[in-house]
Amino acid sequence: MNSGTENRSAAPAGLSRKAVRRRLSEIVSHMPREPGVYMLKDELGRIIYIGKAKCLRSRAQSYIRSNAYDGRRQFRALVRNARDLEYIVADTEVDALILESNLIKEHKPRYNINLKDDKKYPFVRITDEPFPRILFTRDVIKDGSRYLGPYTDVKALRRTLETMHRLFRIRSCDYALPAANVRLCLDYEIKRCDGPCEGLISAAEYRKIVREAVLFLTGRHTQVVAALKERMRNAAAEQRFEEAVVYRDRLRDLEQTTNRQRVVSAEQKDWDTIAVAREDDEACCVVMEVREGRLIGRQHYFLGGVLDAPVEEVVGSFVQLLYLTASFVPEEICLPCDIESRETVLDWLRGRAGGLVEIRVPQRGDKARLVKMAENNAALLLSERRLRRENSRSQAPAAVAALQRDLRLERPPKRIEAMDISNFQGSDPVASLVCFVDGRPRKSEYRHFRITGIEGPDDFAMMRQVVTRRFKRLMEEGRAFPDLLLIDGGKGQLSSAVAALNEVGVRDQPVIGLAKRLEEVFLPAHPDPQNIPKASAALKLLQAVRDESHRFAVTYHRKLRQKRTLASRLDELDGVGPSRRKAMLAHFGSMKKILQAGAVELAAVEGIGPKLAEQIAKQLAMDLSKPTP
Repeated sequence: MNSGTENRSAAPAGLSRKAVRRRLSEIVSHMPREPGVYMLKDELGRIIYIGKAKCLRSRAQSYIRSNAYDGRRQFRALVRNARDLEYIVADTEVDALILESNLIKEHKPRYNINLKDDKKYPFVRITDEPFPRILFTRDVIKDGSRYLGPYTDVKALRRTLETMHRLFRIRSCDYALPAANVRLCLDYEIKRCDGPCEGLISAAEYRKIVREAVLFLTGRHTQVVAALKERMRNAAAEQRFEEAVVYRDRLRDLEQTTNRQRVVSAEQKDWDTIAVAREDDEACCVVMEVREGRLIGRQHYFLGGVLDAPVEEVVGSFVQLLYLTASFVPEEICLPCDIESRETVLDWLRGRAGGLVEIRVPQRGDKARLVKMAENNAALLLSERRLRRENSRSQAPAAVAALQRDLRLERPPKRIEAMDISNFQGSDPVASLVCFVDGRPRKSEYRHFRITGIEGPDDFAMMRQVVTRRFKRLMEEGRAFPDLLLIDGGKGQLSSAVAALNEVGVRDQPVIGLAKRLEEVFLPAHPDPQNIPKASAALKLLQAVRDESHRFAVTYHRKLRQKRTLASRLDELDGVGPSRRKAMLAHFGSMKKILQAGAVELAAVEGIGPKLAEQIAKQLAMDLSKPTP
């Protein structure tokens, strides 16, 4: 494969739509008529869409035709935001499909159909050791291990692994076997392990058990039963009756496990049934796994970016995303509809499976009924996800609900903003704004304020200025006010905040003050503090918000004060004039590094000898030892 535009710079920002179209037209005119992958980028150079094409030039032309796909809102938004186009030429359509799938998984472009919540799906890991282990893991490491999965139902996977360990004596210890000085553990005593640590089973015999366990995990129960029966007969023929009894018990337990699985077809075949349910920009895809005619499990995945996309595109994209990382590709895949690029996808699947794979759209019979069952499951899972999300949004956390109760607020204070002032005898005055949403800090909403025009340590005037600036900004931007404004201070600071709100025309903003000394909560027009129990979750939430606003303000104040102090201290250093100060800053890059430098480092600055460096280091060390207020 080779890239068509690796060295081209990103499109300049601010181009008109016509200029962008001319730029894209020029790029398209030089694109080859070969298979490959194309990537559309926005004005910041971010990849917003990745697609594959049998003919790159023909496919890319659809993005510069004004009448292309007018009926699809998502496509129109994509074309509107596209500012640049890059491509990679592939040898075949299958290579382009593989590359497209990998790039989508890596970059998760905004306008592609993507798997949601897929970063840490669990897998089953079969380690590459003389005596392998079978483990639950969420991390796929290229260490020679074999992986089964991914799985979406963690509880079901853990139950399956527990059953596997009960049926097959796979070791659970983490020793690097074979090893000396390793003793038998409890697993051997309760017949959960055959004792490979003390050489009670050979590596070859142990690996046979591991292979049978893997067959069980992948639903090949018929093969497991055949292998166990043969081993039981051989053990009995050689009069190893205790060993034969072990195999007999395993067969009985395996039969009980198998009987609990639903038989959906008399055909002893492996296939996956896939169905999809959609709602707005989200979809749920369900995979029913049938092995040897038995339904052994159900996996479900949520997709984003499906708005206006045809169902054929959604299903086709999911098939690519699913089998890109799946450990097993069955011989048959049943879908609710046909998909785009069917033959290319089939060639890719057959390459992954190492054998024949067919895609079918069943219209009647057992397979059609299973597709319908999968569709019903997908619709229920999608509805449950939506209701759970709506419920979590509408229900306030317990501490927020308690705060609404204790302060007698009309609505739960889901968004709390808190303000605090920090200064040292009126110098370097600053203020902080912190934001808590649903009782948790949202640091992206934190803000700092530098207070200007106020002489001396007047906290009341400073609070008034900050509240005025904050709410004027919210009004200018048309943004919602917080559900509760928390002022760090008593009645004086609260009165200043209320006066500021009245000045800007805000009359119904819930606002309170929290005094540090006795943790008293004050409300406007109430001279006495509110009676909130000390153990109340409401008071603990207020304290957490207030403490965070105080920390944020003090940290910023100290940073500014230290910066100013350092700058002024450089001016006061004996023997250091403007040229030497400039040379020191150029050499070290910052005042912080100057402060940390020793005499040897200072002597390396042009114009400063060893004697002067020693003198400067002593003066800076004295400054460093002084406590910061």
